[in-house]
Amino acid sequence: MRITLAPMEGVVDYLMRQLLTDTGGFDLCVTEFIRITNTLYPNSVFYRLCPELHDGCKTRSGTPVHMQLMGNDPTLMAENACKAARLGALGIDLNFGCPAKTVNNHKGGAALLKEPEAVYTIVSAVRSQVPDHIPVTAKMRLGYDSCEHALDIALGIEAAGADSLAIHARTRKEGYRPPAHWEILARIREQLRIRLTANGEIWTAEDYYRCRAVSGCSDIMIGRGAIARPLLAANIKASMRGSEQNFQEDSWPETRAVVLNFAEKILSSPGGRDHPYGVEHPEKYLADRLKQWLRMMTKGHSEAAELFNNVKQHKCAKAILSELKAA
Repeated sequence: MRITLAPMEGVVDYLMRQLLTDTGGFDLCVTEFIRITNTLYPNSVFYRLCPELHDGCKTRSGTPVHMQLMGNDPTLMAENACKAARLGALGIDLNFGCPAKTVNNHKGGAALLKEPEAVYTIVSAVRSQVPDHIPVTAKMRLGYDSCEHALDIALGIEAAGADSLAIHARTRKEGYRPPAHWEILARIREQLRIRLTANGEIWTAEDYYRCRAVSGCSDIMIGRGAIARPLLAANIKASMRGSEQNFQEDSWPETRAVVLNFAEKILSSPGGRDHPYGVEHPEKYLADRLKQWLRMMTKGHSEAAELFNNVKQHKCAKAILSELKAA
């Protein structure tokens, strides 16, 4: 089985990928998307979104990182994918799942699911131009406003040459509202020859086993669940050891220690635009990120909800860090 850290735009950046893969359990990461519009981007854009290119396109723990592209122009998508490959990308992932209105209004992300032929053409163009040894993968939802054509789109992605496919088991219309339709993934998996990764509503190790039982997919992609429970991937892997499944979840003290490690790393890192791994404004970055992270952690830890209420008005990272240490 393989656990992938999902490409959550505005959440899972380089530093978050580094921190979460350090906890163990993840086999693969995918970057936030690079929006391909009307140009072949300079090297700096790829390095900014994927600093891991400087280190063999792997995180500090050695976890491979694939680069995600999103756009609707097959030629430009292929050209930018080839450039990413030349810079050292270990894989190219194509985004057909982003539900954001701004993206969809510009015919990107999940909006392309309304045009299965366009999805096929984009995947085919990228696969034909990217060197054979570099995987080309795709991520999609079950559809834009219905699941009617999900199987056809998935089969089209396979026919276009994709090496594997991840499906968020909801439509764009459903957003992130439960439930995730794992049972539909089962019907799609039965028809595909390529690897299928299940995504959606995996918050605990027990959720993983239920998803696997219903969908038949042993591979999963975790997004919000990994933010709510930073040790989730490691716990899922640990639950597989031995003769009995162990669903013990991470405690709040363990989770708080992970967050503290992240905060202290950010405040000790150099700022400035020219530092390839630094943060331009560490204190502002940390204040925004800690509040975002604690809000998402309320799904996994009641203590995070209380802490978030205490810090949500703070604008100073050091004040938030003090609250975190005292929690």
